[in-house]
Amino acid sequence: MFSTASSYLQITLFLSFSSLLLSTPVLADDAFGEECSTANNRLQVGTYQFASDCDSITYCASNNTCAYRGCRKDVFPFGYDSIDNLPPLCESNQFCPDEGDACQDLLAVGSDCQLNRDDECAPPDDWRELADSKYGLNVNGSVCLNNKCMWANKTLGINCTVENTAYIVYGSGNQESINIVSRGDCKKGLYCDSQDLVCIEQKSVGESCDADKECKSFNCLSTLVCGDEIDAAAHVGVWVYIVVAICIFGGMIGTLVGLFYLHGKQREREREKRLAYWREQNAFRQNIMQMRDTAHASMLSLPNGANTNGSNSARSTLYSQAGLASEESNMPILQNSGPGGGRGSNLRHQNYAESEISDVDTGNYVREREADGLRYRSAQAF
Repeated sequence: MFSTASSYLQITLFLSFSSLLLSTPVLADDAFGEECSTANNRLQVGTYQFASDCDSITYCASNNTCAYRGCRKDVFPFGYDSIDNLPPLCESNQFCPDEGDACQDLLAVGSDCQLNRDDECAPPDDWRELADSKYGLNVNGSVCLNNKCMWANKTLGINCTVENTAYIVYGSGNQESINIVSRGDCKKGLYCDSQDLVCIEQKSVGESCDADKECKSFNCLSTLVCGDEIDAAAHVGVWVYIVVAICIFGGMIGTLVGLFYLHGKQREREREKRLAYWREQNAFRQNIMQMRDTAHASMLSLPNGANTNGSNSARSTLYSQAGLASEESNMPILQNSGPGGGRGSNLRHQNYAESEISDVDTGNYVREREADGLRYRSAQAF
């Protein structure tokens, strides 16, 4: 029997989807005026969606022909194109039925209503106290149970009315299963027991349950225990925040330490390059100093065994002082010899100072060499 119902459901769904795919704005003009039968107005098996012989933008009128719908219950109804003129929405004291023929006045308590159309029923005077908008248990305190308008105002221990509707749902692998939705006319915080038909207080998280309606969170877990609300925020222990904070700060500190050592090695390599450059320049300076000393010795070996001004001339004194200064400046500046303990700045300062001294000494040497040559040529002339 279940397989027969399943086959019937599949055929019905196929026909329904086929009609929806064909319900384009062009075909809507063709559907208008076609023959239909109000006896074929029905709810689809398993989904309980309203269906008729007409398409999604027409309804079967009393003259058994398809006519354009005169109202809509949704802001964005299905089946219309963006350029189509939509039927109007109903006023707050009216409703649009599933057929969509025209707006009708709200129904009084005890009147017939359509399945799950709580909005078709007139609200009670205290509807603000009874209304539930979070879980959709009622609309302005009114419910439609077993196709009758009621008010959701039954209190604890009072007899109540229950409606159980079985929906067909499909899981992974296209497996069919039944989902039973149970509704009642009890006040918020209560539920109508399906066995005793009395209002019972809803259960808190962690208590045993058999259906979603028994839990305040409307979430009865597969372990038959009330769980948190489906949209509830996840709460974690304090230790999780502590561990996350330690990981964050540990990662930051580790990154800083790693960068410090990485750049330290780079600084050491640059220091070695600067030191090698200083040694090269110092060797070049020593060669120049040796050339100057050789020139000085050759000047002392001029004719008459001495220079023209004697051994105690100002030029000899200048070379002696320069030679003494050069001996003291041959040693490089060490790592922390400066006031700030820096490496590169003191080394560059020494290089600049030594190059200036070398330029001065070389210039003096060239000028004195030229003067000595003139005096030597003058002596030969005499």
